[in-house]
Amino acid sequence: MFWYHEETKHSYESVRSNPNQLDWSSQPSTYKNYPDSYPRRKLDPDNEEDNFLYHIAGLSAKKSYPGFEYYLRINPSAGALYPNELYFQARGVEGVEDGIYHYEAATHSIVLVASISEEEGLEPYLGHTHAMEGYLFLVSAIYYRSSWKYKNRAFRYCLLDAGHLLGSIEAAALLKPHAVQMVYDMDREKLNRMFGFEEREFFLSVAMMAIPRKEQKIKGVEFALPYVEGSGTFEPNEKITGAYKETMVLQSCQKVLKAPKFDYSADRLRETIFNRRSQRGFEGGAITKTQYAYIMEMITQPILSDCDETVSVYAVVNRVLDMPLGVQKDGTYIKYGDFSRQAGYLCLEQYSLAAKGAVTFFLTSKATNYQALYQKAGMIGHRLYIASNYLGIGCSGIGAYYDDEVSEFLENDEMVLYALAIGR
Repeated sequence: MFWYHEETKHSYESVRSNPNQLDWSSQPSTYKNYPDSYPRRKLDPDNEEDNFLYHIAGLSAKKSYPGFEYYLRINPSAGALYPNELYFQARGVEGVEDGIYHYEAATHSIVLVASISEEEGLEPYLGHTHAMEGYLFLVSAIYYRSSWKYKNRAFRYCLLDAGHLLGSIEAAALLKPHAVQMVYDMDREKLNRMFGFEEREFFLSVAMMAIPRKEQKIKGVEFALPYVEGSGTFEPNEKITGAYKETMVLQSCQKVLKAPKFDYSADRLRETIFNRRSQRGFEGGAITKTQYAYIMEMITQPILSDCDETVSVYAVVNRVLDMPLGVQKDGTYIKYGDFSRQAGYLCLEQYSLAAKGAVTFFLTSKATNYQALYQKAGMIGHRLYIASNYLGIGCSGIGAYYDDEVSEFLENDEMVLYALAIGR
């Protein structure tokens, strides 16, 4: 098992012996804004392409408390800390000048950070020799936004949240409609240098929504952006940077060429994407067997990827009409019984979610490519949000659990990646 994952496990003792005292006055900023000297354009919701981009990572709601307020985004994030940033290359997209952009969530704008010509682009850094027409989305992480609260475990959340952002791209692409391919094999070192990240930010993945121009060979664009602060404050974390560097190189990747098939109405999906929220607790209501089957069908569709890793989906069935109580692995029962209280305990005693939910999910893996497998878990989690909310069922991601006790409960020796609960 990867040393970083082993060293960042939670246990009943660890969460009580190492309480995390937060200084909320020093919370890092969740927004990265390039200087005004960079050309930017505010998104127009009536423009088809702008509306598409907004449905990936736009602001969707505001939460207000006495003396404090914050905005929620279309893509979920652990603790609403949003460690991930979205960049993209556009080529041949109607109404969008060819170039490389940063999605500026705070102002609903796209910022042109580098121009490209017909003969150059980011494609060679992603292993392509020809120009790609469409969008190349690049997902990065500014890890201190998360490590400020979650300490060493934050790299897990950066990867899960990145997977959710990839899932947001996949969901928004269904509105066009267009298939999206995930790319993990890229020149991270070169891209991190060109974008001026200075080890405070780093690229994790790419989502390609583009087709090759077979007649147009291309060379890698060269630029050197100055460092732009993305968190306001910063403290380095050697465990996180070490884990990132050690998992940059991929090993024995398997490609997936089969596209997923989803059963969504475009108008209803658009509404679901915008109104998606994380449930804070369930009242113990049940879902139907048909709803459960639909959700399982949606979350287990293949993911187009250049490095697919096996992620097992365990489901603790608590309240599904006409289905026995018990635990399923990838849709097949492995044991029967009422495990709702145990699921609640395993998720750091979050009984209102994992015990009162209709189904509690645990995602696990024993694969090799840590960044790819963790982001795949985040994508599956995002599919679970979309499919559940589409049916009017609540969903909540749970990134904290007693790692080894979950493995013992599931009777496997795999890394536990994510827990989620759905219900009413």
